Parts: sequence; C-alpha cells; structure tokens
Amino acid sequence: MSLVRFSNQVPSVFDRFFEGDLFDWSNKNFSLTNTTLPSVNIKENADAYEVEVAAPGFDKDDFKLELDHNLLTVSSEKKEENKTKEEGRFTKREFSYQSFSRSFTLPDTADGDKIAANYEKGILLVSIPKKEEAKPKPLRKIEIQ
Repeated sequence: MSLVRFSNQVPSVFDRFFEGDLFDWSNKNFSLTNTTLPSVNIKENADAYEVEVAAPGFDKDDFKLELDHNLLTVSSEKKEENKTKEEGRFTKREFSYQSFSRSFTLPDTADGDKIAANYEKGILLVSIPKKEEAKPKPLRKIEIQ
C-alpha cells in the first residue's frame, strides 16, 4: 500500500474559486464569428425571473425572442453600411455586421405564456413570471380543534 498526499487528489477551496467563470478566459464567451456575446444577468425573486442582456447600440427591432417548449432564445442581427461617393467611385465604404444568439432553459416553475420584454438604455430586460403554484405561500396559522 502506498500513501498519497490528500492535497494532490482533492482541490482546495482556494483552487476551486479560481476554476469559476470569472477566471475562464476560453472562447466560450465568443460566437463562431469571433464577436463577443452580450453579458447576461439572471435574477430571481418570489414572483418572477428576470434576464438582463447588455446590448448597447441596438434598437428594440434588432432583437428576436423565441420560446420553443422551455428553451428561450434571445438573438439579434444588425447590419450597417456607410458609403461616401465621389464622382461615381467609392472613396470610402464601411460596413459592419453584428449577431448573437443566447439560449436559456426555463425551469418548470416559469410561466412561458406571460413572458414580457423591454429594451431601454442598452439593456434588454426579459421578465419571466412564475406559475402561481410555484410562488411561495404566506405563513398560515392552523387552528387546533
């Protein structure tokens, strides 16, 4: 039987802290076209889930929200083209193309029929209400007979 140091087999809490998404510099935050995906915050309260998508410079018409069963997809496609012509020739032509797609699996407690979205000041806010039976019930005192 050989003795093995415990610290070599099980990472410490300190090691696990640095394994999180904050320190993950891999390409998972980039799309296939090497453009960055917008940052997302997901919040939960007693009545709903809220998804905040940071997408400055977009218009509300640039977004597409789709719900397929319990998969919510937020996507966008934006094309811009600026041309400066001089005597029938292009002296300057700039164009850009931005797109992204993010998908989220909704929990069973989410009410997909009542999803609402609002875009303001560069933030797309998607509100996903919870089903009534999933909301916490207030404390109820029961009378003893």
